[in-house]
Amino acid sequence: MKTKKKETNPRLQWVKFIVALILYLAFLYWVKSWWGLLVVPFIFDVYITKKIRWQWWKESEGPVKWIMSWVDALVFALVAVYFINLFFFQNYVIPSSSLEKSLLTGDYLFVSKVSYGPRIPETPLTMPLTQHTLPVFECKSYIEWPHWEYRRVKGLGKVELNDIVVFNYPAGDTLVSNIQYQAADYYQMCYSFGSQLIENAPNVDSLNAQQRWNYYKFVYDAGRQYIKNNESIYGEVMTRPADRRENYVKRCVGLPGQTLQIKDRIVYLDGKANKEPDNVQYTYIVKLKANIPDELMKELGISMEDLVSLNQNGFMPLTKRAVKELKARKDLVESITLNTEATKSDIYPLNGNLGWTRDNYGPVWIPQKGKSITLTLDNIAIYERPIKVYENNDLEVKDGKIFINGKQTNKYTFKMDYYWMMGDNRHNSADSRYWGFVPEDHIVGKPIFIWWSSDPDRSGFGGIRWHRLFRWVDNIK
Repeated sequence: MKTKKKETNPRLQWVKFIVALILYLAFLYWVKSWWGLLVVPFIFDVYITKKIRWQWWKESEGPVKWIMSWVDALVFALVAVYFINLFFFQNYVIPSSSLEKSLLTGDYLFVSKVSYGPRIPETPLTMPLTQHTLPVFECKSYIEWPHWEYRRVKGLGKVELNDIVVFNYPAGDTLVSNIQYQAADYYQMCYSFGSQLIENAPNVDSLNAQQRWNYYKFVYDAGRQYIKNNESIYGEVMTRPADRRENYVKRCVGLPGQTLQIKDRIVYLDGKANKEPDNVQYTYIVKLKANIPDELMKELGISMEDLVSLNQNGFMPLTKRAVKELKARKDLVESITLNTEATKSDIYPLNGNLGWTRDNYGPVWIPQKGKSITLTLDNIAIYERPIKVYENNDLEVKDGKIFINGKQTNKYTFKMDYYWMMGDNRHNSADSRYWGFVPEDHIVGKPIFIWWSSDPDRSGFGGIRWHRLFRWVDNIK
């Protein structure tokens, strides 16, 4: 026996349609994309004309109705998650200790996209809940066509000094396909392999600027060729668009237009010292008399990763409070000394040989949109990547002269704002000191609060950090 179709109230349908239309038009106005008007006739049909049988399967019987009901629910959920993650917020988990002890490994963050304005996706066709790879199949989770140019919707504000920011890894534009080496910095690999291959390498300090540029280019090309020749080990060299690169989270310690310098570990901006985070960490050479009790480790935030570093390297990261507490424990600690060892290798720019280290760096001017810089052979290595990679220009240095897009010049005006990001765990953070500036088109969002936190060193209820649940990130300074 057929059931009688439920009568719908025409006035109520019109009210629903008008409300849905207003909300949809407001969304289109916000994102400034009027191509979405093509969808309006379909919204009208859903509420008013009902010519298209959107849910035809409801009139079916048996397994078809049951299967399609689940397919309908799954598709709706995926589409909803896609748009929520894209324009409003997403979840992010702290995978490493680079921001400890401000944010801890195992913290789950609610990241707001509207704080700085969500980006219109460069690669819109992607599988929801994935960044770049389908975990089971280990293949790309996105389709590179269509590819749209960078554009950001107006947000509630801009990146401010000392904000904790989620962004796409700038040096992640190129990598190797072997998953074992994907986390490695491809450019550091090239320079490292290249330098090892060169016999009788010259003293770089004795070279003039043009010779130094040519030497580093030769080193990079040699390393790149080595990786290509060993494809069986490293896999194919691949690229990723900006919005599909790994997500990183660091603290912004330098804004566009500021001149940054690090002197004896302290960050200076335009000559004025920037306040260090309360829980900033540096590594200390520690000699123990006895093992640190678990309760004291928990109280001071010392992790098993820190102890592994101590056992393997002789030093571990500590906050100022932890140093003070441990020094007072004469029964446990023989001595604690700040680790001042800092190599000059792998420091940005990799082809600069400027003699900078992680604790003494710069000065370097952070590019600002619309502002120009005078280019010289002494600073071209610093700004090569923003000009060439992030802003898509052809850059060459020939006969001591700089050419951009085939024209000789000593000036460049930047098209985007750039930021300087560093981890609070200053001696254990891969950050701007190693891969340079973060362009504005890489900014993802702002962490708002920690909605879950679990200690990887402890299991069960004992591993839940109850005091961190629903803690506002802005209160972590």
